[in-house]
Amino acid sequence: SFVWDDFTLKPGEEYTFYFEPIKGKPATDADGKVTGLVRENAIAIKIKTEPLFTNQEHDIFFNRGIASSQAYAREFNNTSPDKLVGKKQQDAFEWLGRDLDDAIFKFIKQAKSGDTILGCFYEFHYLPVVSAFKDAIDRGVKVKIIIDAKKNATIDKKTGEPGKNFPRDTNIETIKAAKIPLTHIIKREANANLIQHNKFMVFLKGASLKPTAVWMGSTNISENGIYGHTNVGHWVRNAAIAKSYKEYWELLSKDPGSKKGNDAATNKKATAAFKKQVVALQEDIDAATINDIPNGIIPIFSPRSTGGMLDSYFELVDKASASAAITLAFGINASLKTLLQQHTNQSTITFMLLEKKDQANARSRTPFVPLTAVNNVYEAYGAFLNNPLYQWVKETNTREFGMANNIAYIHSKFLLQDPLGDDPIVVTGSANFSTASTTGNDENMIIIRGDLRVADIYFTEFNRLFNHYYFRSIQDRVKQTPQKNNSASLFLDTTDSWLQKYKPGLLKFKRVSIYVDMKKAVILP
Repeated sequence: SFVWDDFTLKPGEEYTFYFEPIKGKPATDADGKVTGLVRENAIAIKIKTEPLFTNQEHDIFFNRGIASSQAYAREFNNTSPDKLVGKKQQDAFEWLGRDLDDAIFKFIKQAKSGDTILGCFYEFHYLPVVSAFKDAIDRGVKVKIIIDAKKNATIDKKTGEPGKNFPRDTNIETIKAAKIPLTHIIKREANANLIQHNKFMVFLKGASLKPTAVWMGSTNISENGIYGHTNVGHWVRNAAIAKSYKEYWELLSKDPGSKKGNDAATNKKATAAFKKQVVALQEDIDAATINDIPNGIIPIFSPRSTGGMLDSYFELVDKASASAAITLAFGINASLKTLLQQHTNQSTITFMLLEKKDQANARSRTPFVPLTAVNNVYEAYGAFLNNPLYQWVKETNTREFGMANNIAYIHSKFLLQDPLGDDPIVVTGSANFSTASTTGNDENMIIIRGDLRVADIYFTEFNRLFNHYYFRSIQDRVKQTPQKNNSASLFLDTTDSWLQKYKPGLLKFKRVSIYVDMKKAVILP
């Protein structure tokens, strides 16, 4: 898996890939011509890529999520976009954002005079998008936006000066810079010790306020959210789902929960009432029945009264038939790790894409237990090549750009159960798979069952990101591990000894099997 891939595909195009087995031992004749290699009949696989925008129920958009890459180093010399000028700067933002920014703008621009957009955002400080809402207001769109406005500033221990309220101060500064009247803004200030972590919009058509579509996912309206760490924006054209999100928005617009100044008993009662209202929008799905949900879309909102939904998400990973995949920005939850530690004698593989390496914490009293090939787990984590590696060049990352606050690599929040089967389940949204995101923060997720197209898109993107960072994870681990003199050669082994790693029962064999046994795609003529 230590390999360099460089593929460029355009949306809505047909491609044919040729896989050509090559056997034999390379040699050269007296004229320097390579001999000894035998090329067998190539296998041709024709595919058609998804168009970027459709009128289907789901359109899904990912940013590049790999500022730490050879491509960015080559094209933009590892320079932050903010320090580039002119077309070079525009090209850098377009490369990093891919089409995620275009999709956000298009969702807002679909609203005409008399239509309504209800927004709900944690970070709301990327000026071009905030200005797009001002443009919508100017053309007669009714715009109401809930922002995280918690007063959470702390006193600087060195200077004694108060710090900034994040993201409140930056959000409000950007709103004022875009000249949006504050009458269009609702400040979410209750539950001050938690965060309003949503990132969604609801599109309501006409004077009747007909629920029409939802924009949701993991993307904050920030420079790092759109152009930095990995993110997804998901456009759902479903009236029932839009109606559910509208009801959730209306609940949040009242700023429910505990308030500063209230006594503890009053706040406890207010928080419990708020959670009860949230759960009433969609009851918990018990872990024992999560695999029996019907086809379609189920919205899940937070905060919830218990952590039951988190257990249900982990049950999807635990009970996958062939494979599961999950992104984890803040480490592996202990409950999930406990389940996966039991995966020692099965064919199911779990792929995990982490922000940081899963390793022992010196401050923890709990013994550290890693997940390895013994548990049928593949892990990749955010890393970059910070030193030249043979023919490779040094890379950078969004933290060095100054873009990142906490998360530099993996900010997506989705999991996939059996994405290559005929009955896939996708969970995606704003919530990290954590207790805080389930029972504390304002969050939203959707569970999608039985949509092979959605599963294909998410799994393809997961693999793009996983393979990119798996390469760098291995390089990072190798760099930190003392090498023996008899370490593997850097050059191609011309024998067939590599086949030993693909014997039945071994992890690499299982990894190949999930593709061999995948639900057959529609074959193009």
